[in-house]
Amino acid sequence: MDKEEQLLRKRIRELASVCQRRDIPTHTDFLNLNEQTIFHSMSQELAGASYRLTGGYSLAERKIVCFLPSYTQEEIPPISCVEVAPLNARFAEDLTHRDYLGAVMNLGIERSKVGDILIEDGKGYIFALEEMAPYIADQLSTIRRTSVTAKVCPLVDLAIQPRFERMEGSVASERLDNILAFVYRSSRSRIVPYIEGEKVFVNGKLAAKSGLLLKPGDIVSVRGLGKFRYCGVENETKKGRLFVAAERFV
Repeated sequence: MDKEEQLLRKRIRELASVCQRRDIPTHTDFLNLNEQTIFHSMSQELAGASYRLTGGYSLAERKIVCFLPSYTQEEIPPISCVEVAPLNARFAEDLTHRDYLGAVMNLGIERSKVGDILIEDGKGYIFALEEMAPYIADQLSTIRRTSVTAKVCPLVDLAIQPRFERMEGSVASERLDNILAFVYRSSRSRIVPYIEGEKVFVNGKLAAKSGLLLKPGDIVSVRGLGKFRYCGVENETKKGRLFVAAERFV
């Protein structure tokens, strides 16, 4: 266990303890998939705590852990979204996720204060802790060479969702390695190293076994390859192969 993991575990314990002792809501910063796996591994230590994970929208990858007081099970998450649009769409560059993230980091903001960044119809949507969102909206004026405007949007007003490509095909079984090979159009031998290298996560938890059986609705993230939602078995061929579907995020 390295020092960063030790510090994360200590911080999580402290936040859970404060919530229980003082009966007030507490929350972590945004956790990446590795950090979420560490959190899930602490389930026995946190057996008495009530909590939820959220990233501001249903399919978020980066999430915060909200520890809930005794009087509620539905605390409003302390997350806001900053909508970023070019001042002049005609002359705007084709900005990428890396461009948006770099611009935010250049404001001196720690990565842990920022969640997912979505891009849709020429606009960017930056999820951040609510105390940071006004600062981002006020200070973010340029991304690369494109002048932009930014404003804080209530989460309830958002109707954005990641775009995806639907894929259908046959596999031998619903094993993780089979589904990954199907989705990423690769061979099992090329996929297995991603699993063994601890680069695959299912629903925010590290998936280290090739034989893990996926279930409909599972969200699978593969570092270096992308993310998809497994939709399940649609039919079975006469030879016993399964006809499955998945939605790959683009």
